[in-house]
Amino acid sequence: MKMRLSLPLALLSFALFACVAAWRALQPVALMPLFSTDRVVIPAQLLVALNGGDRFLAANIETMRLAATGIDDRGIDTGYLIRAQREIARLNPCHEDNYYLANGLLTWGGAVDEGNDVLRAAVECRFWDEIPPFFYGINLAFFQRNNEEAARVLEIGAERSPQNAAAMRKLAVMLRAEQFADERLALNYLIQQRDSAADPKLRDMLDKRVVRLQGLIALREAQRRYEDEHGPLIALEQLVERRLIDSLPADPLRLGYELRDGRIELKKLKIAGLEEQP
Repeated sequence: MKMRLSLPLALLSFALFACVAAWRALQPVALMPLFSTDRVVIPAQLLVALNGGDRFLAANIETMRLAATGIDDRGIDTGYLIRAQREIARLNPCHEDNYYLANGLLTWGGAVDEGNDVLRAAVECRFWDEIPPFFYGINLAFFQRNNEEAARVLEIGAERSPQNAAAMRKLAVMLRAEQFADERLALNYLIQQRDSAADPKLRDMLDKRVVRLQGLIALREAQRRYEDEHGPLIALEQLVERRLIDSLPADPLRLGYELRDGRIELKKLKIAGLEEQP
């Protein structure tokens, strides 16, 4: 009797399951966002309490957690990283991994101000480390066009770096020189900085920039004379053909010069994907 009831009951259950599955397959699917917008970031004070009052241990653990969960094959959860890395910076602004992650994932991932906040805290805390000032100075110049502040920060990095002091100071000088609207004023500034440099490496680097800028000034002067007589300049070689200059100036940096939008400019090193940045 029991066997007779079991088979019909099993068949009825299977039929009911098949009907529910078929109905569910016809329903619209609600797509979930790749990342939840309410991911939990534990406040710094609570993290300290959870780690027995040790804020450095709390910063280490939280950095490892966000490094493992903030990015995966779907992309970067920028909002989560911003909130988490700010809490880590409150726990330990000196944390090395945190400022590296902030620079790579936040600043260069579009969250410029938020990433720079973490870097600025690292500059102040890690008084021996040249890397945070270098990262922060580059970001200020590249993303925010604040050359004066970038130069100041790079000079801080130069004071901390016996190996890279000359390169950082050279970059600071060049950023300040770019602020001059008149190329002759910029040249005078570069010559003054070169002649007053005590570091032979820095003096040599700046001398190359002086020679390069002198070449640009000579080309622009020849362009003015050419256009007074012949109209718009089409190619730099026309200056040589008309004997306004003996030859195109040699650039010590081997980048050269170019005619851009009717004006002779210094060629710049182009990095794929970055020259389109605003």
